[in-house]
Amino acid sequence: GTSFLIWDVGGQDKIRPLWRSYTRCTDGIVFVVDSVDIERLEEARCELHKTARLPENSQVPILVLANKQDLPGARDRAEIEQILGIAELGSTHLWHIQPACAITGEGLDEALENLYEMVLKQRRLSKSAKKKPR
Repeated sequence: GTSFLIWDVGGQDKIRPLWRSYTRCTDGIVFVVDSVDIERLEEARCELHKTARLPENSQVPILVLANKQDLPGARDRAEIEQILGIAELGSTHLWHIQPACAITGEGLDEALENLYEMVLKQRRLSKSAKKKPR
């Protein structure tokens, strides 16, 4: 059995400055986006990049939960990847985009399984990097 300690921190403007204190010493980040609202997706891109580029978040795996997949006009995984500029994050982060619907729960189990696998992989990578002689 694996357990997660998860903080649900809202995305409102006034709360965003607090994100940094929640991501300190974290093993993974779940970044939830609205797959339908293009304006919010563009805003999410900016916030995702800010969060990912914080020194304390370097190499922290990122799970993007593409919510509201049940609604008409929901962007698919490839569109979300492009809009969020995931490739621009470079190779410093393991990442996964998971289409989901919070109302039905569709995609949520797969999302957490992917996050778990990324965290384990990052831990192995970190251990092997520490063992390499300099």
